[in-house]
Amino acid sequence: MRSLGVKYKSVKMACLVALFMLLQNFHGHCNSFDAPALIPMPQKIVWDKFHFKIEGNESRMVRRIVANLPEVPINQEEAYTLKVDADSLVLKAKTAKGLFRGEQTIRQLTFTENGQQFVAGCEITDWPAFQVRGFMQDVGRNFMSLLLLKEQIDVIAAYKFNVFHLHLTDNPGWRLESKKYPQLNAAFAMTRRPGKYYSQEEFIELVNYCNDRFITLIPELDIPGHCEAFRKAFAIDSMSDSRVKPILLDLIDELCSLVPKEKMSYIHLGTDEVWTKNERPAPGLLDALVKRVKQNGREVIVWRPGQQIDTDKTSITQLWSSNGKPKAGHRYLDSRLNYLNHLDPLAGVAQLYFDRICGASQSDSLRLGGILCCWNDNNVDDEYNILRQNPVYPGMLTYSETSWKGQLLDIGEKYLAKLPAHDDPLFKEFQEFESRLVRHRDLYFQGKPFPYVRQADISWKIFGPFDHKGEVDHNFKGEEAFEKNIPFEYRNYAFLGPVYGGTIHVRHFFGFPSWISEKQGTIFATTKIWSPIDQQVGCWIGFHDWSRSGGRRGGPFPEQGQWHNTNPKVWLNRELIEPPIWKNPGLAEKTEEVPFTDENYFFREPTGIFLKKGWNEVLLKVPQGGTSWKWMFTFVPVQQDGVNVREVSGLKYSVDNEK
Repeated sequence: MRSLGVKYKSVKMACLVALFMLLQNFHGHCNSFDAPALIPMPQKIVWDKFHFKIEGNESRMVRRIVANLPEVPINQEEAYTLKVDADSLVLKAKTAKGLFRGEQTIRQLTFTENGQQFVAGCEITDWPAFQVRGFMQDVGRNFMSLLLLKEQIDVIAAYKFNVFHLHLTDNPGWRLESKKYPQLNAAFAMTRRPGKYYSQEEFIELVNYCNDRFITLIPELDIPGHCEAFRKAFAIDSMSDSRVKPILLDLIDELCSLVPKEKMSYIHLGTDEVWTKNERPAPGLLDALVKRVKQNGREVIVWRPGQQIDTDKTSITQLWSSNGKPKAGHRYLDSRLNYLNHLDPLAGVAQLYFDRICGASQSDSLRLGGILCCWNDNNVDDEYNILRQNPVYPGMLTYSETSWKGQLLDIGEKYLAKLPAHDDPLFKEFQEFESRLVRHRDLYFQGKPFPYVRQADISWKIFGPFDHKGEVDHNFKGEEAFEKNIPFEYRNYAFLGPVYGGTIHVRHFFGFPSWISEKQGTIFATTKIWSPIDQQVGCWIGFHDWSRSGGRRGGPFPEQGQWHNTNPKVWLNRELIEPPIWKNPGLAEKTEEVPFTDENYFFREPTGIFLKKGWNEVLLKVPQGGTSWKWMFTFVPVQQDGVNVREVSGLKYSVDNEK
């Protein structure tokens, strides 16, 4: 390689080695060339039928820092151009950061054919739509090892994220070492993983690990709410106590002393969810903390909704709920619709794909971008379950696409809870992204949890809702007859459909436009599946997906013999499919300390079903009412593939028996 540029050479070799290990399968096999499935898709790309052979031609692989990229309209610091043909590979960028982003594209373009490595021929001009493209992990509630954090950092680096937001403190624990106040890290102050925290040396290592990948680590000390561990450590009853201010000022100084501002330019101070009297700050406390962060040469980020800080004129606000509106004149980050702990993998990917970050197609002076968040509020018994029990990796890849590429159309909330109509160009666009997503699952996430399967071709008819008069287990006329092989009366009713997706939100829990407006009732949903052979397969079956946040929302958890406490049912070819044998039946809603085990379909063993050759009829009964929070269902045949599942090959779906 030549013309690397001084700054680019300074990137640690360990960084490149780690990324190559992560993406070792990116050198996929290609017997006849198909365009690589790039994520995120570049802003401009033209394919060339001639490919660059790597072996023996390394001297013609040029990386060059240039003064300007004239075709790039915004965010030139991370932009790059790439030209690959049979004779050369030329990557240009204005900065080392831009070269690094381009390298991630080259890795996805690299394939193996007949034992030789090639880079697919193309010409790319690429830049990020948004200045900030981040991922947040909550280690205050559930401590994560450095090894697991680095695994996630490697993934976001490979997909062109530039921010890693680390929520370091919460009620269960203060996870950053303080040498001045060691009682903060004492076991007695923590309710989960007592005594687990990051030493200052480990924190510096993590910041440098991010920095080597051109990712900025944003540490968050969530104050004055979420501070039970802080109050326990100092035997302080209230955040309005006069002792709080000097301690917190010292902690800010100590944090800023660990890493120079060039490597850690932001400090997040939380300020959200001050619900109780003992969480309320003394007058002037937050103003003093903001001032101290600025005195240390860092920018301040705070949550919104959050506490009012009268003297704050320059903070960056991070929006966390639909009630959070940008503060006039302040730059802001958008995290309103992307909490992975609330998202079902199938419906969640679609929601992330159609969400328009900051309500805009690209960043500007106030709209900086967004941060994808993983708030696994509930206790976990194995740190890796946070990745197994939340759609972290499919969510990351989808957010990579939308935060880098941008959503050009202003579609509002229209498709946050349902897919567009089949003939809508946006539906075809989602199908194309979905094809790239499952390709990445198969190539690059073997051995890592990636709960997503192709779903856009699954169609449903929805009948109802029918009034169950407040009784979710109400049996409707004809339902019993259906079980006895007598034609079921739902066929005579009008229906909604075809409705597409493996997971369907009947009515969305946050009120996004969905299929019905009624708050309760019973719907029936039907689809037909054509199988080329008689076969036993697995199936993802679920109802009213449980959030991994705030207990089991909508609990209690079902008893044995129930799919859900609302008593849904599922039939395949008129045979009732029995629910799993639950590991923790009947758990109450507020059971945050009992770890999830098999509650949601995507992290338990798929249910076994038998598909006969030809058409198979599926019928679901989906009541809503009582304490249930969500109204949704999932039914997708799958086949096991190591830790993940894939689509069952050869299946077709229809609401009618059409081939």
